[in-house]
Amino acid sequence: MNLNKSRDVFDPGKVQETIHIVGCGSVGSTVAELLARYGLRKFILWDMDTVESKNIVNQIYTERDVGRPKVEALRDILSDINPAIKDSCLLKPDGWNGHNLSGYVFLAVDNIEVRKEIVKRNQYNPMVKAMFDVRTALYDAQLYAADWKKAADKKNFLATMDFTHDEATAEVPRSACGEILGVAPTVRAAALFTVTNFHRFVREGVLMRTILVNPFHLEGEGAVVAM
Repeated sequence: MNLNKSRDVFDPGKVQETIHIVGCGSVGSTVAELLARYGLRKFILWDMDTVESKNIVNQIYTERDVGRPKVEALRDILSDINPAIKDSCLLKPDGWNGHNLSGYVFLAVDNIEVRKEIVKRNQYNPMVKAMFDVRTALYDAQLYAADWKKAADKKNFLATMDFTHDEATAEVPRSACGEILGVAPTVRAAALFTVTNFHRFVREGVLMRTILVNPFHLEGEGAVVAM
């Protein structure tokens, strides 16, 4: 993979740790794609779902992937970007189930209870460098991050998850027939700012703990709020 266009901006050699993508749906798959284009290779993909036709509108999969496990389809997409990924990518088709993680963890699984359990299970795990949590609505997204060396970061990160899965589900926008709504621009914007936050952390050791994104708010201020 020729990285001449990006190596002066981001050196993948500075990231020796594993990249965990927990949830390979809309955001998780897009984050993985962007990281692969940075030259990163060492991925572990966690997801128990298969690609459905309805996923095509806001995920990176195509019709040829329908019916395949998402972890397999995503590995092949990443390998098309950088063939070296195929031998270094591990697949977890049963999803996360109490495992200790390491390196950089990107939380994009649908269930908030699973996210909380991942954080609690790994709260004192020194092998984790940072965690990123991405939540998308229809037109906006909320992005959270924590430097795992900082107790305050971890405390605040967990505090953002202080609600139940049922409460979260009640807020999800749905169509008249009950289908969860989601569009690609919101997903891409959420993945973009998550990866640039990661980029900044690798280069400068600094994280934005909260980023609010609304790519549909194009007039005046307010499209992106970072804290």
